[in-house]
Amino acid sequence: MKINNKEASSRRPGGAAICTWDYIASTMPLCKTTSTLLVLSVVSLCVSDGDVVHVSGPDDTARQQQPVFVPAAGSSSRLSLLAAYPEDLEISEYCLHLRRIFQDRYVSYVTCLVPSSRPVKLCLNCLEGFARLSEIYTNISNDQMGPGNCSDSLLRSDRLMLMFRLYVDQKHIWEKSACDKCVIQDLRIPTNDTLYFMNELNQTLSCFEKYQQGNYSDLCRLCKSKYESLSGQYGLMEKNKHLCIDIEDAMNMTRRLWSKNYNCIYPREETIPVIAVSCFMLFLPIIFYLSSYLHSEQKKLKLIHRE
Repeated sequence: MKINNKEASSRRPGGAAICTWDYIASTMPLCKTTSTLLVLSVVSLCVSDGDVVHVSGPDDTARQQQPVFVPAAGSSSRLSLLAAYPEDLEISEYCLHLRRIFQDRYVSYVTCLVPSSRPVKLCLNCLEGFARLSEIYTNISNDQMGPGNCSDSLLRSDRLMLMFRLYVDQKHIWEKSACDKCVIQDLRIPTNDTLYFMNELNQTLSCFEKYQQGNYSDLCRLCKSKYESLSGQYGLMEKNKHLCIDIEDAMNMTRRLWSKNYNCIYPREETIPVIAVSCFMLFLPIIFYLSSYLHSEQKKLKLIHRE
């Protein structure tokens, strides 16, 4: 195969050639087998004294004609709309103000949720945040006749309805936690039962902390009354269906400390009737056979007396 001796690159101002086809061909091994077709398509970088020159092939002309977007120096990598929509399609300044308030309150509420996830203190710690978030969402959803109709432009203007979904997800968490059974959302305060339970819980945990360094038997004996009072309050709230996730999780952790960590045994009141009934059923066959035996002996005596 004959290689053209034409130079494939420009020369420097000094006149020295950077890369020639003769140079490339001289470095290629040539195959002398007649049945083999040698095809050379060379695209290379030739380096001489630190300069780099691109030797182009015949297919590079069309490739070079394709437009390439090059960001301006110092421009941000994020793309944004530079032109504005018509005035009748833009969100009003009033709606933007409501959206900023919703944004701030949403971030504040979610920031409260994560630290309150374990142990669960969602209802008591994040009550204020959820009440403020619900308040601004209610204002947006009810604003249908105000300037800009923010209810439609912010909540239902597209298929995704992002702000609506964000609030619904947080409301679902609140309802799933049954927080309304432990707090009064309008007044933003816990219920009386919840306050009483938290007071009993604090006294019980303080007792555990005070005696846990010594013998656990002393802890079980000295903290029994406080634990009984706490369990009684929990049973009353459970009966009245005033339990939320905070109360349930707190009681479960306290029971785990009492029974597993400190190995204390506290018989529950409902087990006493069960034990009594079980004992009665256990002795019932003995009483039956004993009464049958005595009754048969009396019949024998009567029959003997008649003879």
